[in-house]
Amino acid sequence: MKKLNLKDISLFVEQNIGIFHQKRIQSLDTLKLSQVLKRKNPYLFKAKYVLTAEQIIRGIVDAHISSNEETIFGDWLEGLAIFINAKVYNGKKSGITGIDLEFDNKGIRYIITIKSGPNWGNSSQVAKMISDFKTAKKALRTSNSKLNVTAVNGCCYGRDNNSDKGEYFKYCGQNFWEFISGDKTLYTEIIEPLGHKAKEKNDDFMKSYSQMINKFTKEFANDYCDNNGNIDWKKLVEFNSSAN
Repeated sequence: MKKLNLKDISLFVEQNIGIFHQKRIQSLDTLKLSQVLKRKNPYLFKAKYVLTAEQIIRGIVDAHISSNEETIFGDWLEGLAIFINAKVYNGKKSGITGIDLEFDNKGIRYIITIKSGPNWGNSSQVAKMISDFKTAKKALRTSNSKLNVTAVNGCCYGRDNNSDKGEYFKYCGQNFWEFISGDKTLYTEIIEPLGHKAKEKNDDFMKSYSQMINKFTKEFANDYCDNNGNIDWKKLVEFNSSAN
């Protein structure tokens, strides 16, 4: 085990945080109005007394952004966790399906699946993770029958007061970052570097966001508003839900 140098983390963030912001903008650039309209509930907009095209557009675009950013940033944090673990324990990104990180500590081979937060999946998704853990253990023990393998679901934020799940351990927030780094305070220390050039990057994003709102609002008004500017709910529902 090596001592973690926080300057290494700051440098990694500075060199790589731009990837997250770039993917945020790319997700908007590739967005199609027809795609998001088909995924949203038109009855909900009517029930909420939505009257303008812009209200609908902001609702669907903001929902897309919220969901997409969680995924994009989760992937980015996974990369940060692997980088930190490599510095301390010589860990590596796993080549085994369903496993993100592998490292050895005190005679134990840890196999880790990294998620953003603790409430990341339903029962079938958790079952799939457990199945992946079992397959990974079998594969590792094929080459070394005496290998002591422990499976871990690591979550970058949040809490779980019951870490022992039987088939695996679940470490969240402070416990996860300490587990991969040996540093009990790392979970608070990484927050500051993440703000590197955040304002400048967010200004770029807001420019793309505003353009997307204007573009989609115009497109929606042309396709789903009548000559008086009223939303044609029948036409919108037919586009969203018609069997033809």
